[in-house]
Amino acid sequence: MKNNPLQQLQNFGQSFWLDYIRRDLLRSGELKRMINDDGLRGMTSNPSIFEKAISETTLYDADIQKLSSEGMSPEKIYSILTQQDVSEAADEFRPLYDSSEATAGYVSLEVNPNLAHDTKGTINEARALWDAVNRPNIMIKVPATIEGLPAITQLISEGINVNVTLLFGLQRYRAVAQAYIKGMRELQKKGKSMKSVFSVASFFLSRIDVLIDPMIEKIEEEAGANKADVASLHGEVAILSAKAAYEIYSEIFGNSEFQALKNLGAKPQQLLWASTSTKDPTYSDVKYVEALIGPDTVNTLPPETIDAYRDHGKPEGRLVIDMKDAQKKLNSLQSAGIDLNAITNQLEQEGVKKFIKAYDLLINSLVEKTNTQSVKSSA
Repeated sequence: MKNNPLQQLQNFGQSFWLDYIRRDLLRSGELKRMINDDGLRGMTSNPSIFEKAISETTLYDADIQKLSSEGMSPEKIYSILTQQDVSEAADEFRPLYDSSEATAGYVSLEVNPNLAHDTKGTINEARALWDAVNRPNIMIKVPATIEGLPAITQLISEGINVNVTLLFGLQRYRAVAQAYIKGMRELQKKGKSMKSVFSVASFFLSRIDVLIDPMIEKIEEEAGANKADVASLHGEVAILSAKAAYEIYSEIFGNSEFQALKNLGAKPQQLLWASTSTKDPTYSDVKYVEALIGPDTVNTLPPETIDAYRDHGKPEGRLVIDMKDAQKKLNSLQSAGIDLNAITNQLEQEGVKKFIKAYDLLINSLVEKTNTQSVKSSA
């Protein structure tokens, strides 16, 4: 396993997590194999992942029938099924969590995406999920919306691990990091230990290029002084954004203000690269892995990207290369008429809608499954 590129990521200070969860993965021994053989160090879930797992397989049908016969609503069935999977995965990762001193071995569970713009509702559901799963190595996923920011602070101040999701923009990332630090300060004021609290900020990548690449292609077709500068950014904006985010991370968590908290046991909120499967078939299938390998970061990968990287990945610490030039290059977008802030705000809104759609599809699927099973049992 020493030649496994996935294992080698740890040599550069990066953890990789699996962006996928399904019951057969948990119970077949495959998850344990990935932890032992590939160096897998965490796992994430979201409504889209659960929608596919529950709707497109029969793995959960027996439990759905049982819970339905007990009078459970589709929403309650969803909560029970997802919490059970996350609990099993967290137990599999628990030895890693313990041996890493609470820096690895986390499994993430998302609040209902319909609460993305409801601060109080997000806080209440996050607390309920935290208490229901009752594992120290879970993270509650909270969207990086404006309304999500105070929820991040409140949950961190209560000692609840938070995975900040649906993060696209640099301005919003800075606000997310500050919300985390504020929560840690409040936790410290309560006289509680900060050593076991961990958080990641999940910066979504490939969707940025999907939206911006056509705009750059249009500029390439037109004459203009900035044409060459902008054309060079084709397929690179997401990676440049990640590098600029890492520079912000280095600034915020490397200063004396956070150092004071770190001396008391606080951990930096690590950047996590999300949405890392390549959407454009002309790009490398490991594009968003190779370019962003760097210390104290996480890359969360879907199964197909993990397979690709295991096969032909070439680990090297590339994240910090030209990092300080990233923001300067991004500024050329603005001069060419591409408003990156507006685009990332659009992506946030679209991301929330996608997760709501996936959640609603899953609830509808549960309704159909329970109705079908009710008809069968009464026949």
